[in-house]
Amino acid sequence: MRFIRPLLRALIGALLFTAAVLAAAAPASAHDAAESSSPAQGSTVATPPEKVSVTFNKDPLALGSQIQVKDAAGTNWAEGPVEIVDNVASQKLRPGAPAGEFTVVWRVVSSDSHPIEGTFTFTATAAAPGSGATGSTPGSSTTAGEVPTAGTAQPGTTSAPVPAPDASEPFPWSLVLFAGTALGILVALGVLAKRNLKSGDSGADAGEEQ
Repeated sequence: MRFIRPLLRALIGALLFTAAVLAAAAPASAHDAAESSSPAQGSTVATPPEKVSVTFNKDPLALGSQIQVKDAAGTNWAEGPVEIVDNVASQKLRPGAPAGEFTVVWRVVSSDSHPIEGTFTFTATAAAPGSGATGSTPGSSTTAGEVPTAGTAQPGTTSAPVPAPDASEPFPWSLVLFAGTALGILVALGVLAKRNLKSGDSGADAGEEQ
């Protein structure tokens, strides 16, 4: 019996330690994350859209939200405050944005009050109406790309939205590995305790027979 009690104490300690680590790590992996952007990351659109948007897995808070839309020269074309509807944060652009590559830099406060941020890029092949730049085909019905539903790609982009970089959080495989290791230790301790218990019972029986 003197071998069983230390094993039981070790078993209970391992259980408590595993539960504490998993409980502490769970909230850290539950922060909100961006699922997609519009225009999609790295996509090409006909003209700069009227607005850009980022779709999250949860509803972000409006407090402190900011989205900048910068052209290749570093000019910010964002106009007005960030608009948040459910889990979608949108930012309108000023008319007349030029053709070229744009970088969208966003920052929001997640539903658990944790600030998150990220970036994505897209390229416009022609300037937006009102910029004075040419490049659109006469008679073309293409105007500044509207975002019919947040998180969808603009005309000319890839069909499936690409998650914005630096936004989603990786699956906590380290927790799974730790839990599996802890489970293996618990099983080994249980088997060892069972063997020692049988050994103790056999010794007691032998003593009684003598």
